[in-house]
Amino acid sequence: METLTPHDVWVLASAALVLVMTPGLALFYGGLVRARSVVNMMLFSISAMGVVGVLWILFGYGMSTFADGETGWAGNPAADLGLIHTDPAEFIGLGFGATFAMISTALISGAIADRVGLGPWVLFAGLWATLVYFPVAAWVWGGGWIQNLGSALGTADVIDWAGGTAVHINAGAAALALALVAGKRAGFAPGSHRPHSLPLVTIGAALLWFGWIGFNAGAADQAGTAGLILVNTIGAPAAAILGWLAVDRLRGRKPSVVGATSGAVAGLVAITPACADLAPVWALLLGLLAGAVCALAIEWKYRLGFDDSLDVVGLHLVAGVLGTIYLGFFATERGLLLGGDAGLLLVQTISVLGVLLYSFTVSLLIALGVRAVTGLRVPATVEERGIDSAAHGEHAYALDPEHAAPEPAALGGVRR
Repeated sequence: METLTPHDVWVLASAALVLVMTPGLALFYGGLVRARSVVNMMLFSISAMGVVGVLWILFGYGMSTFADGETGWAGNPAADLGLIHTDPAEFIGLGFGATFAMISTALISGAIADRVGLGPWVLFAGLWATLVYFPVAAWVWGGGWIQNLGSALGTADVIDWAGGTAVHINAGAAALALALVAGKRAGFAPGSHRPHSLPLVTIGAALLWFGWIGFNAGAADQAGTAGLILVNTIGAPAAAILGWLAVDRLRGRKPSVVGATSGAVAGLVAITPACADLAPVWALLLGLLAGAVCALAIEWKYRLGFDDSLDVVGLHLVAGVLGTIYLGFFATERGLLLGGDAGLLLVQTISVLGVLLYSFTVSLLIALGVRAVTGLRVPATVEERGIDSAAHGEHAYALDPEHAAPEPAALGGVRR
């Protein structure tokens, strides 16, 4: 049995940090919805941890790595089903990868707040993880075509350190497809669905930023690289907060907690693929741009007519594309403007388009299939009354008799 190395210990700690991100997302999303949908929204994130965690252990980890010289996925069926593992040292990487799969899937759920039942979401999440996330993770990190694109074209290799394509563009494109199939909420219009709890939003954003240190730096095996990632993971979202607030000010809007926290998330998304390959000054510029661009991008759902409830597209897809393409210009020694050539910009762009088109297309087909089988949306009366009460028998806040928890007798005499 091999002794744990310092890097092993750091990956274990990073896995714990990333694991916290999905409950943090549940709080962030839960605060952004109306009070009558909080339980449903938070269950989307927690249920994603359940279904994706199980699937990752059964076969997702095996699907996410291509065997050398093979066109199929690595591993044997017994290993992929969690029955045997010839190298127990892989368990650390397996666990770390599981946390990425969970948060990537949970991100999508913000696009369908207030109108989709838990059962259809769980079905979509399991199918999406299997048919989209696991294969794309193999493309980007497991020896697939994106990882080998530079060699095939004779250019610099694609840079995606922690998931600009595999996580954020992937989830953002899926969110757009799912939102289109789910349709608009009743009364969808600017300002019609206001966040109910800014403290929950702030706590959730804080946990996301906290966990993002492990998300970005978990794979670093050198102190210098880890230090650079740490600085960039602090600097880019900090600058993005300022970028978002500046745009709001220029548009005559008052500064807001939702704007500031959304800016931080935009900066975190944008720096994800670039955290190990940008000098801090260029990371600050990227964050500033991400905050400003995403502040404008979230308004386009009203102009284009799709109801992305919590702006998964405007934050994760837009900032993911921005951060990935930005590397083509500013990556240290390889970017077009910093001593490189157009080759890196080319492969970055191809990787963005490949993941975006694949994820959107397959996600759209999955969503249409789930809608055909389950109906996807809850009935209009349930949506109007509130999903929490009708679908879950729980309320986020039992502050008055109308929203008090049901008596034991109402639960069939079973005490909890």
